Amino acid sequence: MEINTLFDLNSFRSAPQLNKRQNKKLLDELEFNIINSDWITIGIMAPSDDRAIESLQSISKKYSTIKFGNLNSLHADGSVFLKGNQKTGNVFVRSENGLGQGILITCQYDDDSKESNTFGPLPLDFFT
Repeated sequence: MEINTLFDLNSFRSAPQLNKRQNKKLLDELEFNIINSDWITIGIMAPSDDRAIESLQSISKKYSTIKFGNLNSLHADGSVFLKGNQKTGNVFVRSENGLGQGILITCQYDDDSKESNTFGPLPLDFFT
C-alpha cells in the first residue's frame, strides 16, 4: 500500500517501515496538525516499557512544549501500551499482549465543536 498521508496509516495494525521521503512528508503533515491543536495525547505500543519510554522521550526532545514527568517510575512487563497526556503531563503504562507496534498521536481541542483526530501508527523511531 502506498503511504502518502497520515490517514493512509489508519489501516495498519503495526507501524509500517517508511522511507525518508515518506517520513518527511508525514512529519510535515503531523506537525501542522500538532501546531493547530490545543494539546495531544500519545499512545505507544511497544515490545517493552523501556522502548515505549524512549519513543515518548524522542517526542519531547523534538517538541519542547510536550513534556512528561515521572518517567522513571513507569514499569510494566512484556509488551506494553503507554499513554501520555500533554495537557496533564500524566503518563501511564500497562502490560498488554497482542498489540502491534507504533505511536498513535491524537490531536485534541478545548473547543468541543472541533473533532479530535488520531494519527498512526507511526514507527517507534519516527521522531529520532
